[in-house]
Amino acid sequence: MGIPTIITDLALIMIVASISTVIFKWLKQPIILGYIVAGFLVSKQFVFAPDIIGDADVEVWAKIGVVFLLFALGLEFSFRKVAKVGKSALSASAIIIPGMILVGLAVGKMLGWSMSNSAMLGCMICMSSTTIILKALDDLDLRSHRFASVVLGVLIFEDLAAIVIMVLLPTIAAGQAFEGTEFLFAILRLVFFLIIWLVIGIFFIPSILKRAKKFLNDETLLIVSTGLCLGMVYFASAVGFSEEFGAFVMGSILAETIEAERITKVMTPIKDFFGAVFFVSVGMMIDPSILVEYWKEILAISLAVIIGQVCLGTSGVLFSGATLRTAIQCGFSLTQVGEFAFIVALLGTQLKLCDEFLYPIIVAVSVVTIFITPFMMKSAIPVVEWLNVKLPEKFRTMIERTQTKKEVEGVMGVWKNFLTQILEIVGIYGSVSIAIVLVFVTYIFPKIFQVSGGFWINMVMTVVSVLLVSPFVRAIIAKKNHSAEYKYLFSVNRSNWAPLVGLTLLRVIVGVAIIASLICYGMLREHPWISTFLAMGIVFLIFRSRMVKYWSIKIERKFFYNLNIREIEMRKNMEEKSSVFESAVLSKSLSTHDLHLADFVVDPNAECCDKTLIELNLRQVCGVHVVSIIRGERRINIPGGKEKILPFDKVLVLGTDDQLTAVGKIFGKPVFDTPMQKKEVSVEQLIIEKGSVLEGKSILESGIRDNSKCLVVGIEHEGETTMSPSIHTRFCVGDIVWIVGEKDKIQNLIQSSLTSIDFK
Repeated sequence: MGIPTIITDLALIMIVASISTVIFKWLKQPIILGYIVAGFLVSKQFVFAPDIIGDADVEVWAKIGVVFLLFALGLEFSFRKVAKVGKSALSASAIIIPGMILVGLAVGKMLGWSMSNSAMLGCMICMSSTTIILKALDDLDLRSHRFASVVLGVLIFEDLAAIVIMVLLPTIAAGQAFEGTEFLFAILRLVFFLIIWLVIGIFFIPSILKRAKKFLNDETLLIVSTGLCLGMVYFASAVGFSEEFGAFVMGSILAETIEAERITKVMTPIKDFFGAVFFVSVGMMIDPSILVEYWKEILAISLAVIIGQVCLGTSGVLFSGATLRTAIQCGFSLTQVGEFAFIVALLGTQLKLCDEFLYPIIVAVSVVTIFITPFMMKSAIPVVEWLNVKLPEKFRTMIERTQTKKEVEGVMGVWKNFLTQILEIVGIYGSVSIAIVLVFVTYIFPKIFQVSGGFWINMVMTVVSVLLVSPFVRAIIAKKNHSAEYKYLFSVNRSNWAPLVGLTLLRVIVGVAIIASLICYGMLREHPWISTFLAMGIVFLIFRSRMVKYWSIKIERKFFYNLNIREIEMRKNMEEKSSVFESAVLSKSLSTHDLHLADFVVDPNAECCDKTLIELNLRQVCGVHVVSIIRGERRINIPGGKEKILPFDKVLVLGTDDQLTAVGKIFGKPVFDTPMQKKEVSVEQLIIEKGSVLEGKSILESGIRDNSKCLVVGIEHEGETTMSPSIHTRFCVGDIVWIVGEKDKIQNLIQSSLTSIDFK
């Protein structure tokens, strides 16, 4: 009996892939390129080596690889990260993603391609490579720099955009996307199912995994995770979405559980294995004759990607309020076509949305842009220095105004926050309510009618459906009606009364429509008006019912507990009861001067180990401030000079990009973390007023560090700001002093700096 072709093909793939990846590792090149080269070597295009026999088998393995790649992406993604990266990444992405789609569309049309090929090209080049960028940041020791966190935020939104594109492509292939209303319906359908799956998944799965924790060793956790992933893949396919979308959603749900790290660990070998097969299959589709024929197109698209990302990335980040340096570094970091382009190209080819020649072209463009990424990152700083000299004063002033722009304040700001909250409430609770209605209308009521058409049976099931949906209906019509925003808007101006009442009525109408649909389909199909009047009465009872209110609040608390269960458990383990947010205003001010926080884990082989802060003299050597030292479960805030640095200490340091890079050579590689997150320390402003006990004293004489356990990180004097001032700098009346330290100690310092002198 011969060996099945699937085994011989897999053996050939793994042997060639192992050799090529080792070579690419030795050359310090991305391992993905090694897989692509291996795919070309085992393809029928390369006649000097054995080739794959069962192409269909490889396609199946590659399909599985895409599923697990998207599942792993979901585990790293977590929808909570979207909120953490902030508005700056969102506003930048809103410019970059559609802008690059238009660039691809324009380039395709200039090359004489069809509209479909051009549009697909735009979808492929609008996403950068998360894997390549993170590797380049590591290789160039740039992870501690401010721009790295912004790039991470943009990549998160680009990954989300990729998922949306993959979901919409089947709709486009069916010829529905260009009918306007059908396209809008597809978007709404996507949002609806996404909300339902996330809400239901987060409500149940974290609780189940927590209860079953003691039974989940690595083996059972692997089986459970794989089962959940493939189950969602099947369900997503059954309701008309792509398998990749289902895998991504399940990964995002599991990312919010306490077992997220373990799941990522046990799934990594499977993801790596099947991912390798997928990228090998990408290489198998490379046709050298097509590359030779279309070399001009490859060059043109590569230049368009580089120039487009530099221009759009820089302007997008700059528009979000970042500094010119940060914006240019971001734009120069995003100049490559990511691995998602392969998936989109493969899907587009299968759906006949683009010609087959586009696949090897986009692979070639990806290889070119990936190779050039490190050089683009290195060239960012020289470009910044050149622009600082050449930029006109007017343009520089405009950039500064963009950096210092403030959030909408006053009544308009309150209205904005209030409307955002209302939209979230109606969107989430409305989607859950509609899902319950659809289940009863589509499945339960028809089954009941088949078994028994009796009035009383129908009434009982209708009552059950109304009871199930009532907590969510109450949330739709009642939440935020007694909030501080509502009370403020109602009291500040009578002109707000009409829109507030109108908004409340709209929410009531939504609730009535949900209840009326259940009553109408359940027992009064021929009497819609009677159903509507009954629904009005039921909505009133729901609003007044204490029991419904209790269950509504309990369900909401359970959901948010599961959503935050990972952080809650981590906080318990670390015995951290609370954290203090740094001031947003001060964060902007510090970022203007390129000053920010970064975490470093001390390398056990580093020369700084067992040395005191006095011996290291980091203030003079690197110009930075050591804010905290985390040692196991112990945190040392504003450590003294006699404090030693020990192996594996986590050191929180305040400095500029260049200063933090220098510190990285002493401590080790930084932890990739978003600057200005929750910390045990805070940044506050201290204004030196006339008569203050600090007036005329130097920083050294003030005893701020020794007595108050705080750090002076900046002084603004007569409009000029000095970051990391000398200890001999003296405080003057009107100076604005930036202090870093624990919140309560800063407040004590501010109080003690005041004087009781009477100036009358």
